[in-house]
Amino acid sequence: MTLRLYDTKAQALREFVPLDPAEVTVYVCGPTVQSGPHVGHLRGALSFDILRRWLGHRYGRVTFVRNVTDIDDKVLANATSEESWWALAYRMEQQFARAYAAIGILPPTYEPRATGSIPQMLSLIERLVERGHAYAAEGDVYFDVRSWPSYGELTRQSLDAMEPAADADPRGKRDPRDFALWKGAKPGEPESATWESPWGAGRPGWHIECSAMSRRYLGPSFDIHGGGLDLRFPHHENELAQSAAAGDGFARYWVHNGLVTVGDQKMSKSLGNYLLAADVLRDHDPLVVRYALAAAHYRSSLDLTTSSFEEAAAALERIRSFLERATRTLARPEDDTVVEATVPPAFAAAMDDDLNVPQALAVVHERVRQGNTALDAGEKDAARAAWADVAVSVGILGLDPEDPRWRAGGGAEAAALDALVHTMIAQRAQARAEKDWASADRIRDAIAAAGVVLEDTADGTHWSLENG
Repeated sequence: MTLRLYDTKAQALREFVPLDPAEVTVYVCGPTVQSGPHVGHLRGALSFDILRRWLGHRYGRVTFVRNVTDIDDKVLANATSEESWWALAYRMEQQFARAYAAIGILPPTYEPRATGSIPQMLSLIERLVERGHAYAAEGDVYFDVRSWPSYGELTRQSLDAMEPAADADPRGKRDPRDFALWKGAKPGEPESATWESPWGAGRPGWHIECSAMSRRYLGPSFDIHGGGLDLRFPHHENELAQSAAAGDGFARYWVHNGLVTVGDQKMSKSLGNYLLAADVLRDHDPLVVRYALAAAHYRSSLDLTTSSFEEAAAALERIRSFLERATRTLARPEDDTVVEATVPPAFAAAMDDDLNVPQALAVVHERVRQGNTALDAGEKDAARAAWADVAVSVGILGLDPEDPRWRAGGGAEAAALDALVHTMIAQRAQARAEKDWASADRIRDAIAAAGVVLEDTADGTHWSLENG
């Protein structure tokens, strides 16, 4: 079987062939942390969590980078005299981490903050200026869209049909569609939000951040670039243009998840029609939330209603009841039998078909039905085979109701602990990437002192409580 993914740039399903068969590389645009997460953020993160899990099953090692945009116009606008922009950004980042952990999102291999890669952004901008694709004007630096004939190739738009770029003051622009790479400091902005550059003090534009961070952590070419459908333009279009113009191969596949809607209207903070992640997680079991968000195909729009969660709870109960019944009725399979269980061919075929989770879940429920029928008939071998199939399938999807993280008694406290530990794991991974061995060892010692055991594996670092 061959994994096929829908490539937004090609506008077609493409066979996925990684640059390195031993390591798949993925960059996903993470949150801009001007405020807390809504359920649309959870849906996007979950889409790529499931993709990452399936890539890990198919290929082994996956290096997964998800950034945090912690410097941006919106972050500065939401800061107050009582809470500086950087404090607001950090507080909101922790809210995202807790929400992601609550629904079982695996922590990224690296989770860089934009403010940690300013030198790399400056270097990329300088290359663009030297190549004649960017120019300085009154303290700002803009990408010259007319210098790059391929501009618009991701979204297949004509340059002359595009709206002006509204990401910066148009002062000094050669073309209204030119977008900001560097924003010169302006009166009234906090000094802490500026960095020195060859063009004067200022801060990076939004688009250059991801180009610089993906290159820093994955190299000039990598396998998959992901994000929400609403990021295709202008964000991803601009990323592609500036990276390619700088001479980088950049992303080989573009994957975008569909949006969460409310009454057929995109859910967004600007429209004020969003469901806060904290409210949804307060009102529903986190595993039910994960199932409800995963049940629709990742590229489709998802209109969440009360019935979405009711249907998810009922579906999970059917799976849970079968697994519990099998546990009571059959001798539990040996651990190595479960680990080595073969993924059901129909499940694998669905996942290889552009990550068709709805069809994969249909396979799971069919095996649940067959397993219950076998138990009713006393056919233990058939029941045990169905048990193994269901267990391995829901394990891959992160939907195993028997996983200890979902058991009663976990709740908000378990999610908070998970978020804290994963934050420290990410900090340790970043320190190791930067060869700051002293900091990496200090973080690991602090984790160990709290009774937490780390296990570094090919698909990331996992934790457990000592003697837990």
